[in-house]
Amino acid sequence: MHANKIFTACLVLPVVLCLFVSCGEKTKNNTQTDGVPTKPNIVIIYLDDLGYGDVGAYGATQLKTPNMDRLASGGVRFTNGYAASATCSPSRYALLTGSYPWRNERAKILSGTAPLLIRDDQPTIPKMLKTQGYTTGIVGKWHIGLGNGQVDWNKRIAPGPNEVGFDYAYIMAATQDRVPTVYIENGHVVRLDPTDPIQVDYKNNFPGEPTGKLNPEMLKTKWHHGHFHSIINGISRIGYMKGGDEAKWVDENMADTFLVKAQDFVKRKKSEPFFLYYALQQPHVPRTPHQRFAGSSGLGPRGDVIVEADWCIGEFMKTLESHGLLENTLVVLSSDNGPVLNDGYYDEAVEKNGSHTPAGGLRGGKYSLFEAGTRVPFITYWSGKIEPSTSDAVVSQIDLFSSLASLVNGESAGEDSQNLLDVLLGVSSQGREELILEATSRTAYRQGDWVMIPPYAGPAKNEHVNIELGNDPDFQLYNLASDLPQQANLAISEPEILKEMLAAFEKIRGAQYGKIEQLQLE
Repeated sequence: MHANKIFTACLVLPVVLCLFVSCGEKTKNNTQTDGVPTKPNIVIIYLDDLGYGDVGAYGATQLKTPNMDRLASGGVRFTNGYAASATCSPSRYALLTGSYPWRNERAKILSGTAPLLIRDDQPTIPKMLKTQGYTTGIVGKWHIGLGNGQVDWNKRIAPGPNEVGFDYAYIMAATQDRVPTVYIENGHVVRLDPTDPIQVDYKNNFPGEPTGKLNPEMLKTKWHHGHFHSIINGISRIGYMKGGDEAKWVDENMADTFLVKAQDFVKRKKSEPFFLYYALQQPHVPRTPHQRFAGSSGLGPRGDVIVEADWCIGEFMKTLESHGLLENTLVVLSSDNGPVLNDGYYDEAVEKNGSHTPAGGLRGGKYSLFEAGTRVPFITYWSGKIEPSTSDAVVSQIDLFSSLASLVNGESAGEDSQNLLDVLLGVSSQGREELILEATSRTAYRQGDWVMIPPYAGPAKNEHVNIELGNDPDFQLYNLASDLPQQANLAISEPEILKEMLAAFEKIRGAQYGKIEQLQLE
């Protein structure tokens, strides 16, 4: 074991050292005299509901994703890369804090008016990077809460991204299917007309305001479940909103809007080390591709917005390249959770899916404790620094905090984050040995090739979205090395392994099932 660590260190040290060795004289602001940053820029490209099988590099044949594929073929393509949760808000919280979301009881799918999940004094990736001279920015989906629970959308909204470490923020508060349907730049609603103030309520509608439930004739996209409140741009949303007409976004332009803002951030900050969290909204509902992409995939709007997202990623990478930044920028691409087809609207996602497999042969999907809920595309790319490879190492998005801290000599304070920098750079294959998986407050445990799912009450399937949730009255135990689709439950035939895994799980998660030796596994 000691010899292996020395060997790994010998491999990693030259790679890490080369990131900071400069052939020119450095100035006080961490740049060379020619204006090139001496510390690497860092970009996290984060998609929304993109499944393991939605990318060509991960086996998709019906969808064309050449730009994501290019990152995968030029960097490290992880086959065991995980989001922290099978739903969005918990994963985004964990990504930025390096902490398991189940440690925060409020880390669930949030409404558009929920208070900020991150404490003011809580360490975050952008806070850590700022101490090392980085300018930090977020563009895109936020969805981890704003304010303290009583937001006045007509004044500066705080706390928010700026208060947890982002110098620049251009965001939507929650999701595209939730109100308020406005962009927020550094705490202020963009294009807000003070004579038309915004009102938002998640319980009661405003008098005289139409809804998807009562006014279906006004809809261009019919709701299937849950999305039948206020109508904006012919789409009914979750929650009620009144006012702010000039500030409301145009859904079909959202991808372009976020792309331009991400590109502008890079252009403004190219002469200093920067961190950009580029959080695309695709392919979350409502799926509203720009007309340039409508019909482009042959798989309906869901496929179209994935093609659109791929194009945005390609255009963003061109911006890095045109400004000479590719060789000094680490790019991480991933998704907040697994895939879902019908997630609230009749948009032909099911009918036009054809032979495409969004889950890539994994079981489950969004909301699920099975693998497709949290195992997602996970790619690291750094032109000239990372050698192209495929890695089976287990990595989690919560590990980005400690790994990036190691990269820039910062301090890591993510309580569950592990320093896997050498793995992310492709010079080690030794990833995590264990990982807690989560889906809507339920947790499971992976150790090596084994996954253990404890007993959970509740339906086996979410009938609305037609996805298996992983609930079962009995323990489940799967060996992913021989049974990746999780079809053979070995809990009864491998009782000792189950007991060992349960003991390790409860050491992290806390006792939930009584004394292990009293379990009736036979």
